[in-house]
Amino acid sequence: MQRKFILNLILLLVLNFLVKPFYIVGIDAEILDRVGESEYGQYFAILAFTILFNIILDLGIINFNTRNIARHSQLVKKQFSGIFTLRLLLVIPYSVVCFLGAYVLGYDMLGVVPWLILNQVIIAFILYFRSVLNGMLHFARDSFISVLDRVLLIATCSVLLWGGVTDQPFQIEWFVYTQSICYGFSALVAFFFILPNVKSLKLTLNIPFALAILKKSLPFALLVVLMTFYNRSDSVMLEKLINDQGEQAGKYAQGFRLFEALNMVIFMFAGLLLPIFSRLLKEKQDVLRIFLLAVKMLFSGGLIIGVPAFFYRAHIMDFRYDGTSLVADDSFGMLMLSFFVISTTFLFSTLLTAGGKLKELNITSAIGLTLNVILNFLLIPNYGAFGAAIASLSTQGMAGLAQIVISRNQFKFKVNVTLIVKMVLLTSLAFAMGLFFETNLNWEWSYEFLIMLLTLTIGCFLTGLLNPIKIFDIIKDRNNKR
Repeated sequence: MQRKFILNLILLLVLNFLVKPFYIVGIDAEILDRVGESEYGQYFAILAFTILFNIILDLGIINFNTRNIARHSQLVKKQFSGIFTLRLLLVIPYSVVCFLGAYVLGYDMLGVVPWLILNQVIIAFILYFRSVLNGMLHFARDSFISVLDRVLLIATCSVLLWGGVTDQPFQIEWFVYTQSICYGFSALVAFFFILPNVKSLKLTLNIPFALAILKKSLPFALLVVLMTFYNRSDSVMLEKLINDQGEQAGKYAQGFRLFEALNMVIFMFAGLLLPIFSRLLKEKQDVLRIFLLAVKMLFSGGLIIGVPAFFYRAHIMDFRYDGTSLVADDSFGMLMLSFFVISTTFLFSTLLTAGGKLKELNITSAIGLTLNVILNFLLIPNYGAFGAAIASLSTQGMAGLAQIVISRNQFKFKVNVTLIVKMVLLTSLAFAMGLFFETNLNWEWSYEFLIMLLTLTIGCFLTGLLNPIKIFDIIKDRNNKR
């Protein structure tokens, strides 16, 4: 199983690092520059709003389905049509709630709102199809689907941005319409990938079956809604608590887009490991080895990227955006520290989900949501986007620490003192270097940044947190397939 994880992780990372950084830095950031902070900020707030209610489309079915199929792969044919029909029906209440909420919040009902709702519906079906692929451990196909929509968006938006097809300034609506087309094509490809395994699709509603699925997925649904709200409420609250036509939300979006791109790597780890953890736990096999391997890799990546990005936040933002502000730079710095925290702790929640420890996760997520909302109400009016980023960092830190404690108690992990000492020393080294460079050196920032990256990478290798020899041995070991 370790070999399967490593091979598919490499494939997933290669595909995503070839595609998504260019999409975020090249396409998304260019669109923000073209349309301006205010217009993009309003779009970003409405997008976050439609994502907040995405739980109605899902109701926890994605995580439940991934975990369930990984444990009982024979259920794919039996359950696919029933769950597909159920998800199709959930489109109705989701759309109604979104339109009502948009009306109450004063969003333009004839603008991008209907299209962003449609996009979330299509994305929900893509995620469902991917959960089937993941549950069956078809990671290569899932990896392809994970980047297909971005490849299509890069191609189509590049034509609109630089192809000279129109004399008009770029409109945010064009971006939204293009998303609808690209998401729709990706959903069709994903469906045809799983069709040989499900044989056929029949739109029939089996009410007892639907109720049984909803009952089983309800704890997953509660977890998703809590985590979604404390991860996505910031943008909506920024746009509503500060009357600036979405300008602060736009400043927050500048850094958040880069933060979100890096977070995708963490979610890729979790997406691969959830079905693997689920199967190992069901078969009562050792999960600790692969878990620790993944934690070391994620911690190393978060440290090497997150901490240097915090210290050189202004330079990184200026490198991509025209005329960024101190608020945008500082909020991006806080988000990079959040990325470091999430990198260290996120897999603990994945392990708890695979083990069915949802009550504990839901309690920590509910506390996290409460803390996030309170902090946003306190900080956003005075500090804007920077306050929202501080709230995010505080929430992620609290939730991550709680999940580490719960995981240790639930799975009886022994405290690995050696590993903790290595992590603390490397973290101390990273911040010491950053502070020293910031106060004592006056070199070209790119040189200092690269020195930090190189030093931290070597440190992770020397401490064994990154061990390419071990990874290579796992790949060569064809007996290590389970």
